[in-house]
Amino acid sequence: MPFPYLGETRVLNHVTREEAPGKFAQLSDGMTHYEYSGGDGENTVVLIPGFSVPFFIYDPTFQELSRSGCSVLRYDLFGRGWSDRPRLQYGIHLFVKQLRELINTLEIKHVNLIGLSMGGPIAAAYVTNYSNTVDKLILIDPVGARPLNLPVLLNMVKIPLLGELIIGLVGNSGMLKSIAADFYRFELARPFLDAYKVQLEYQGFKRAILSTLRNNMLGEFIDVYRSVGKMKLPVLLIWGCEDKTVPFEQNELIRTVLPDAKFHAIESSGHIPHYEKPEIVNPILASFLNDRKLA
Repeated sequence: MPFPYLGETRVLNHVTREEAPGKFAQLSDGMTHYEYSGGDGENTVVLIPGFSVPFFIYDPTFQELSRSGCSVLRYDLFGRGWSDRPRLQYGIHLFVKQLRELINTLEIKHVNLIGLSMGGPIAAAYVTNYSNTVDKLILIDPVGARPLNLPVLLNMVKIPLLGELIIGLVGNSGMLKSIAADFYRFELARPFLDAYKVQLEYQGFKRAILSTLRNNMLGEFIDVYRSVGKMKLPVLLIWGCEDKTVPFEQNELIRTVLPDAKFHAIESSGHIPHYEKPEIVNPILASFLNDRKLA
């Protein structure tokens, strides 16, 4: 019998998905929600989201890159947004497999990957498995330099049964507080949180989040980044100077194993600098993707 998580009163199906933007692809592990903007470029820029936020986390990036003529793909990770919540282990293998199948389904041959937060290790692991299909890698405040220093309560949710009870009772409020803490300017968080709350209503979200924690997706992936660093792959690293979620100081560890990465520190920004400071980050992304030097 499924655990009765409070607040999860709706079921994802073809009827409830009618209100969702974008399209859906049936993959081997379930339905994946995505948006794909066509362009004349030879490569597609793929936007990989982080721990719990749907693909709207990339609104400013998707819109600007699409306007510039890039082909851009963004999607919801399994367990998030409008994608299915399969009863599987939410570890790195599942997320890399989802990305690979989506890219193959859309018949995309070459990609440039942008990984935000937990999307960082997903992108890096994808590179190590499919290096011949990836041209450039962009990491934004990536998880994995070392295990995140989680609050006591989040560490406790890894304990069987106790975790279900904790996340079932206080999961909503805890996750909303966590998302708000990603922002340097809280006034930007209010409309963001309103959009985020929608997925909390659908069955399977908290189960997926719990499985993600238990499968160490916020743990250490430094060896994966080190493997990427041994390749001749152009890498861009962007980090918000006021990031409290994945502390800014961790950029030094990432840069040690990615010695050739181009690095940009974004001032007055928290964990999601591309969202808080698009007027600064978007030109950096465009310059890197198009091999132009910033003035």
